[in-house]
Amino acid sequence: MGGGGQLTGPDTRRAGGVYTWEEVQSHNIRNDQWLVIDRKVYNITQWAKRHPGGFRVISHYAGEDATEAFTAFHPDPTFVQKFLKPLQIGELAATEPSQDRNKNAAIIQDFHTLRAQAESEGLFRARPLFFCLHLGHIMLLEAFAWLMIWHWGTNWILTLLCAVMLATAQSQAGWLQHDFGHLSVFKKSRLNHLLHKFTIGHLKGASANWWNHRHFQHHAKPNVFRKDPDVNMLSIFVVGSTQPVEYGIKKIKHMPYHHQHQYFFLVGPPLLIPVFFHIQIMHTMISRHDWVDLVWSMSYYLRYFCCYIPLYGLFGSLALITFVRFLESHWFVWVTQMNHLPMDIDHEKHRDWLTMQLQATCNIEQSHFNDWFSGHLNFQIEHHLFPTMPRHNYRLVAPQVRALCEKYGIPYQVKTMWQGLTDIVRSLKTSGDLWLDAYLHK
Repeated sequence: MGGGGQLTGPDTRRAGGVYTWEEVQSHNIRNDQWLVIDRKVYNITQWAKRHPGGFRVISHYAGEDATEAFTAFHPDPTFVQKFLKPLQIGELAATEPSQDRNKNAAIIQDFHTLRAQAESEGLFRARPLFFCLHLGHIMLLEAFAWLMIWHWGTNWILTLLCAVMLATAQSQAGWLQHDFGHLSVFKKSRLNHLLHKFTIGHLKGASANWWNHRHFQHHAKPNVFRKDPDVNMLSIFVVGSTQPVEYGIKKIKHMPYHHQHQYFFLVGPPLLIPVFFHIQIMHTMISRHDWVDLVWSMSYYLRYFCCYIPLYGLFGSLALITFVRFLESHWFVWVTQMNHLPMDIDHEKHRDWLTMQLQATCNIEQSHFNDWFSGHLNFQIEHHLFPTMPRHNYRLVAPQVRALCEKYGIPYQVKTMWQGLTDIVRSLKTSGDLWLDAYLHK
């Protein structure tokens, strides 16, 4: 049997060891990390630093079974095997179950069967025309916004209309870069990566690597504190039902949390993209010396200022892009938070993939407008279960997912758009009230 918790690297433990789950779970600290994929045990301690998705996302599964996450994130497992093989140090003992902790083996098997069925039905194959048309309508919006100002002038009404059109183009480009980032458009990962850099860099002025390292953590462990960066609220908000009570008991009061459902309108939607994300993206690219992404990002700003400085001057162009980011930020925050913020937010509970994703996500009713407005993230459940599936196929797999959830009594929530948006504010108020009660009485 493999030895306990000592630090071992792939060079000192070649494939051949036999381990128990207890031994695997003991290797879950930053400088000593093992994980299991398809019953094979891998030492990822050194590899984690070179992982294309970032070291955090793979480290979140240290000491755990990562089979379902590995399958979800990698459209070509055969290609990835050449990186995994040198890291293998052994396998699970024959007496050990395939799943760790108290995960339901039947759910895992049935979900595996569902995924195999979706693959056989071609639901992981993209329609190139869909994405070409989507890119085309983004570029048309940008072109018409500029031509309108160039031809008719810079009065307030036309400027406002231009800002709305640019914000729409930015939001839709955000959904498109999301498709490329998840490798859901092309069979070749290289083409997805290239178009991802073009879309998020040249069309939006952001960074592909920053997005990858942040967003994949969210998918790997949605709504899990210290693992999902989307629930790291920097003590500005308390979310869920656990964190508010913990803060209240410890008498932590960085903000008047019982009013967070009110100051959310001033701090959340208006500032996330134009302030927080902008600073974080620039800091990340420069601190990590990510010059390729920085060049892509600067190409967006060069194009924008070359187009709009002749029309508005430097100050006017800066004011316009700030207002565009302000509008885009509202769009982004409301769409992304309506699927997650009202759901279960807690510490790590080591659930199986289906249960974990369903407790952290919900859907919004399907319609042509909702599909377009949210980039098909109204099918957030299906997107989280199958992140590499092209978004135009979510509606086709949704009935099968719903049937599987019904079989095991797992709630599958579908809301109206209005209910989804109002639930954001309601959940913030509920969390704030929990904090106040704990702060005053516990």
